[in-house]
Amino acid sequence: MGQMHLSEKVRELIQRARIVSFKTWHEAYSAELIQIFQVADDERRYLTDEDCRHIQALAPDTAASLAIAQLLRDEVKDIVDEARASVLSTFPDITQPGGGLYPAERADACWRDFWHFLRCITYGIAGQRTDYTSAEGLHHMQLLYQELQVPLDAMVTGLEGIKQASAKRLQTAAAELDPYFDHLITQLKQFR
Repeated sequence: MGQMHLSEKVRELIQRARIVSFKTWHEAYSAELIQIFQVADDERRYLTDEDCRHIQALAPDTAASLAIAQLLRDEVKDIVDEARASVLSTFPDITQPGGGLYPAERADACWRDFWHFLRCITYGIAGQRTDYTSAEGLHHMQLLYQELQVPLDAMVTGLEGIKQASAKRLQTAAAELDPYFDHLITQLKQFR
């Protein structure tokens, strides 16, 4: 969050707000495959092409899903830009003094969250699992958002914008991907 002073409580919540969990995936995948996802999440990055090749070698039926995750990863900047534009058109004063995303550091943190939201969603898509979130991590994120007074309506609008911008790039597979986006949208709506 740039130059904003973060309290000890906020710093602790940031550490604990790890919203991804692969615990339920063990029934479907090997520990080796799950570890690829876990390392990417630990490093707070999207799956690399090498990760995807390794996953596909371990689970060949994920090929189409991995291709979609890679496409979204490669388009993340434009997807986030479109989601940001959606938020700014819906809430035109949000980045102005008195708005929920003022000053600029707050807005930048929000756009970064959009980047991470799509990252988490691509893990679910790549693994063909809608159960990619951690209830505990989401609880800590909710507490963090309350502490920082994050404008939840804007975050939900942004997440819906990410879903729409992603769907535009996928055309044929878009409807099949709704559950991966809707899972996180539903979780965020419960923060209100």
